Amino acid sequence: MDYGKWELFIPPGQDGLSPVQHGSKLKVVIRSKNGEILYRISPWAKYVGREGNNVNYDWMHWEPPLPYVQRHPHPKKPKSLRIYESHVGIASPEGKVASYKNFTHNILPKIKDLGYNCVQLMAVMEHAYYASFGYQITSFFAASSRYGTPDDLKELIDVAHSMGITVLLDVVHSHASNNSEDGLNKFDGTDSCFFHSGSRGTHSLWDSRLFDYSNWEVLRFLLSNLRWWIKEYGFDGFRFDGVSSMLYHHHGIGTGFSGDYHEYFGLHVDEDALVYLIMANHMVHLLHPECITVAEDVSGMPALCCPIAQGGGGFDYRLAMAIPDKWIQIIKELKDEDWNMGNIVHTLTNRRYEEKYIAYAESHDQALVGDKTLAFRLMDAEMYTNMSVLSPLTPVIDRGIQLHKMIRLITHALGGEGYLNFMGNEFGHPEWLDFPRKGNNESYHYARRQFHLSDDHHLRYRFLNAFDRDMNKLEERFGWLASPPAFVSEKHESNKVIAFERANLIFIFNFHPSQSYTEYRVGTETPGKYKIVLDSDAPDYGGHQRLDHNTEFFTEKYSHNYRPNSILVRQNSSVEIFFAEKDAWN
Repeated sequence: MDYGKWELFIPPGQDGLSPVQHGSKLKVVIRSKNGEILYRISPWAKYVGREGNNVNYDWMHWEPPLPYVQRHPHPKKPKSLRIYESHVGIASPEGKVASYKNFTHNILPKIKDLGYNCVQLMAVMEHAYYASFGYQITSFFAASSRYGTPDDLKELIDVAHSMGITVLLDVVHSHASNNSEDGLNKFDGTDSCFFHSGSRGTHSLWDSRLFDYSNWEVLRFLLSNLRWWIKEYGFDGFRFDGVSSMLYHHHGIGTGFSGDYHEYFGLHVDEDALVYLIMANHMVHLLHPECITVAEDVSGMPALCCPIAQGGGGFDYRLAMAIPDKWIQIIKELKDEDWNMGNIVHTLTNRRYEEKYIAYAESHDQALVGDKTLAFRLMDAEMYTNMSVLSPLTPVIDRGIQLHKMIRLITHALGGEGYLNFMGNEFGHPEWLDFPRKGNNESYHYARRQFHLSDDHHLRYRFLNAFDRDMNKLEERFGWLASPPAFVSEKHESNKVIAFERANLIFIFNFHPSQSYTEYRVGTETPGKYKIVLDSDAPDYGGHQRLDHNTEFFTEKYSHNYRPNSILVRQNSSVEIFFAEKDAWN
């Protein structure tokens, strides 16, 4: 056929059915230029699996007689995006690979209860090596069979839609596995099929292959891949992985980004990759206007989230990747009394106007072995011994619980136009994440999420879980993520207080480890009567209940910090509170 494509037509049998039965094993057989016979899995294979103790995957024809039919429509694009980043395989406290079915029946209800309106599914595109966390793709059109069947995934997405939950796919078009037995590498016997030849076609740090985005057939392959996941499975959009690697010929290796514009424009930019991303966003939004695209870009490429008509990249959101790094740096390097309020505010608000950011305090990156979650950094070994409510509340656990809540709320409220949390981190999941591999004797002990910890009323994890849920539910009510950026009225270094207004709410954070203030004046734009809406010191959140929530706060016509009005509040140490105008709350 045209463009180097091949077609084989096999007529139906006398019964009118396909002679290739459902579940049949197939191979593409290629005679290479040098005469070598190659047995390959089709790049467009819809289902591949590994039987028994087989090392390699088999391409299996997927055409069930009664395929799953999705019944629920796509939810409307959320105004405020609250993402629950998830991995199906680890979504169980048991030491095994969990299933799509388990996620559908046990995890989706938790996500709904926590107030998240979007789930981002990692490691769905088939990957032969489980420990790659789903980032070494071998079959781009196949949903991973280690969790179940394609119909099981369709059911998962359909049930999520019935709950009003948007589902994003973590799509990997930045590179591909170098596995030539199961994947695309050396598909036709050369190193240039799908990829650049030579060193340009290999990522030196990831040991993977890099696509040739100037090749028409590569573009058709990748664009049709996006369309496939939307049309076949019902995904509502994509989080594009490794965008920084795509954008630059140096792939970000050994390169820092200060924000100077010469770092973003020049011959070091891979224009073919940039054009592909623009094409991908154009196609997705043209054909499916309700779809959402998110860019994982650490470089800060300008205009990546601006409309294509304005010369931008066309993404809806980008990840605010500097924020988790800042929290790690603060916790690792600084004493509590040395935290810099101005630096925290700068990191949380340093984004270009009208480019939407997904803020997060931590994601899967911080949970991986070799790193630590925020909870583990704050409480470390004491999480093993002092998280029971039957044991005394130690200073380490008390500090850790209070700061965990404060960090997450200020990130949620000030850091962007969307919010992301990695599964389990909402309740301070202990330990780290490590997939079975030779280095850990193929253990699943750390490749699981212990959701039962947050359900146990004798453990303090439930306090963090309750706070995360109420934080999201209040955002649903007041919509600060969909509101214009906050007005920060105070970032007081000696008092360790940050105060700002957003969505007609007043947020006050006292990061001082020991100093409380009985009558602390905070400026506000809107006069009126206010009441406490969320208080991290409440007993339901593991706090010390030092505030009376029935108290009403009246503004005074007294300007403060460039705001025309102000209120006096009690502000306890290591506590955040936020207020709503009484009429708005009612």
